[in-house]
Amino acid sequence: MITAYPIILHPANEGGFIVYVPDFDINTQGETIAEALYMARDAIGLTGITMQDMNQLIPSPTITEPPHNENEMVSWVDIDFNEYRRKHDNRSVRRNITLPAWLDDAAKEANINVSGFIQSALKTHLNIASR
Repeated sequence: MITAYPIILHPANEGGFIVYVPDFDINTQGETIAEALYMARDAIGLTGITMQDMNQLIPSPTITEPPHNENEMVSWVDIDFNEYRRKHDNRSVRRNITLPAWLDDAAKEANINVSGFIQSALKTHLNIASR
């Protein structure tokens, strides 16, 4: 599910922007507005999936403009935590499977990478687009 969180962009003295995400009470930065928005999305995504992994609730986004100073800009950053996790959590995990010996032999004979084949089959079965 896509949601959007407000962020506050504060111009940094040395150039670029300091980004504050009030709903998560986190900061990041970027040299340009585009980079600041990208970094905000990344900070929100990483913080959100870390909270999920720690069995904590992800805060609901504030829907009103947060308080900010005159020289600051407010924007909203969209995020889909499930999509963020799929894109960024690509660690491999080991799973043991059981195959009949004749099927394993046939796969070896055909030079089939069983792990790769199973990944492909699972993505197809779960309707997950390949990356």
